[in-house]
Amino acid sequence: MNVLFITLDQFRGDCLSVAGHQVVETPELDALARSGVRFAHHFSQAAPCGPGRASLYTGMYQMNHRVVANGSPLEDRFDNVARLAARAGCESVLFGYTDQTLDPTLADGPDDPRLATYEGVLSGFDPVLPLDGHFDAWVADLADRGFGELTGVEALMSEDRRPAEYSASAFLTGRIISWLDDRPADAAPFFLHASYLRPHPPYVAAGHWAEKYRPEEMPAPVPVGEPAHPLHQLALGVPVAAAPTDPEAMARLMAQYYGNISLVDHEVGRLRRALEDRGLLEQTVIVVTADHGEQLGDHGLVQKLGYFEESYFIPCLISHPILVEGHGSVVDHFTESVDIMPTLAGILGEDQPVQCDGHSLLPFLEGDAPGDWRDSVHYEWDWRDLLMGPGHVGGDPERGLDECNLAVERTATEAYVHFGDGSWLCFDLRADPTWHTLTTDPSVVLPRAQSMLKWRANHLGGRWTQMVVGPERKGLWPEL
Repeated sequence: MNVLFITLDQFRGDCLSVAGHQVVETPELDALARSGVRFAHHFSQAAPCGPGRASLYTGMYQMNHRVVANGSPLEDRFDNVARLAARAGCESVLFGYTDQTLDPTLADGPDDPRLATYEGVLSGFDPVLPLDGHFDAWVADLADRGFGELTGVEALMSEDRRPAEYSASAFLTGRIISWLDDRPADAAPFFLHASYLRPHPPYVAAGHWAEKYRPEEMPAPVPVGEPAHPLHQLALGVPVAAAPTDPEAMARLMAQYYGNISLVDHEVGRLRRALEDRGLLEQTVIVVTADHGEQLGDHGLVQKLGYFEESYFIPCLISHPILVEGHGSVVDHFTESVDIMPTLAGILGEDQPVQCDGHSLLPFLEGDAPGDWRDSVHYEWDWRDLLMGPGHVGGDPERGLDECNLAVERTATEAYVHFGDGSWLCFDLRADPTWHTLTTDPSVVLPRAQSMLKWRANHLGGRWTQMVVGPERKGLWPEL
């Protein structure tokens, strides 16, 4: 069995036309949803890219893998999806990037250049087409086509001035298709990670996609309201996080973001047709998800940060050849990024790694939803990097950096936010689903706080907690 594992960076969970979005069109992802299962309430466990992907790749909550920022190292002792696939006999290949920082214990001294970037490749992958922020292979291709000598940022910022077939997304798809064509007939099954940058900023769509959506037709963002916590006020003062205050500028940004949504939707369709044309579709599981979401002007913010769910609500679509009945089904239970690695383990016939905090989604694919499934989701955000290093926004010098974090429990009716300094918020989503109405009712808040504490207690790191040594246990060894 092959696996095509697609990530669409910074893709909001509501930006699917099959999910009822009022503007954006995603015909290819809609078709994939109709051939598989769509998880309608799926959440990332962390932001930005490095932390979110660490949870996705390891099946672990941030409180266990401790990748707290872009540039925080991922410890090599943790298992990951690439290693899992290799154990299952697959060729683990990467097209794109994984944004994981090298474990410093593996570095060749403090001057190892791999310690100078957060855009390292996850251990276990063969990077057939590595595309970090420099986009070297793509900009070289553009130069060969006569578009001039450009940096990666310049090439992305000018995508609207070139035909979409020369976009970074189209380039990545084309390289994948060429790789499929060059594989020998007797090659091992593949585990192919297609990691697309878009719809991640810059907010510039390629070619005709830049004109697909009219700014005057964009929906209004969720208003700022009165910031309920100093962190929200802090974020509104960070230039990269503050949304444009001019409505026309915000509408143009939104139109370009939706254009990039439709661009990568088109590329997913190209990949699916490439598999079908080569007789591989019926032998391939397709998983499409994201590393985190995008604020898109809601609550006065852009990018991915804070406690609002727009930064963590993401799509998840799985199409599996075993699906006979259940095509086009929608799962309304809460699911999480940490569920992907256990699901892949089941698909590949491997044991679920002990480190995993999530649960396999295979029962949903088989039409048999577990009776004891979770009734909430959890995610975390750590903002110590805002207070550290060049370009920091400052803050209270007396505050310990370990206090600069938060965790959220989101149920169907409330969202409880607990901050590292002990403060908290509880939003009444039944009264107002836009996260503007707070409650201090003890009968609501106390159960949520207790549930948060139980969640943390039940998911403490536990590689060896199922093993107790002693003479009578000699020779026993856990499944690792």
